[in-house]
Amino acid sequence: MHVLRRPVLAIAHSRPVAGFICRNGFSKGLVRRFVAGEDLETAVAAAKSIAAQGMTTTLDQLGENVATAAEARAAATSYTAILSRMAEEGLEPNISVKLTMLGLDLGDDLARENMLPILEAAHAVGGFVRIDMEGSAYTARTIAITEALHDRYPDQVGTVIQSYLRRSAEDVERMIARSARVRLVKGAYAEPAAVAYQGRRDVDAAYVRLMERLLDAGRYPAIATHDPALIRAARAYTQRQEIAPDRYEFQMLYGVRRDEQAALTAAGYRMRVYVPYGTQWYPYFTRRIAERPANALFVLRQLVSG
Repeated sequence: MHVLRRPVLAIAHSRPVAGFICRNGFSKGLVRRFVAGEDLETAVAAAKSIAAQGMTTTLDQLGENVATAAEARAAATSYTAILSRMAEEGLEPNISVKLTMLGLDLGDDLARENMLPILEAAHAVGGFVRIDMEGSAYTARTIAITEALHDRYPDQVGTVIQSYLRRSAEDVERMIARSARVRLVKGAYAEPAAVAYQGRRDVDAAYVRLMERLLDAGRYPAIATHDPALIRAARAYTQRQEIAPDRYEFQMLYGVRRDEQAALTAAGYRMRVYVPYGTQWYPYFTRRIAERPANALFVLRQLVSG
């Protein structure tokens, strides 16, 4: 984990800094790099462009931590509409959702209930819904809700496991045992040492262990990384173990390493691009700049000089 992540996130979450970035034009180029647009039309156009290159997508309407049950219900309605629209446009209906956008802060039952119409919509169009993982305070609850939903919709729902969390090996085994689909990521939140590995080597080593376990025994795992070393490790492992490319997929974020996305696709691997959109882009954007030192330094320089 890069040493800049925690201070950058701390700075970015302050109200004056957030207001500055949202009001000023210098950040717009970076935002457009990571976020497809502010509405579903722009997201669908981006997804079509990606599909024309032989890749698939997952759409994510950005937003998290809603304050009312009405907002949570509205988010659920919006998610069902996204699935229907993707099917209408000839795109594979695949979305990513955050449970805090569906009311998790207001109660587990509310978030779980709001997932039901989304999964019904996914079932109707042959789609899939990935429950994103958020900060460690939500991990156990997210896993429990995923398991309850997976009992009813085993083909429509999966989740995300973060390799930097110390608990993740156990969570991977739980998902393998029930044949639930997992997207494996490193993790993008600032977490304490008690719950998460702090050094990059430890995080990467955990990623490789979990990746190999999922490739061996998981159900169509998603290897979500931009790290060249981890991509090489995945390719080498699947070749050694003779794991066919149709048993898993690589995933990358919109706007990150487009050349590698194209290269993996050309080499015969399945590639899915995570396409975020919406007006509530700021929390997502700050996590992306914290992950990439060059972007973080650029933003910090603008703040100091501006």
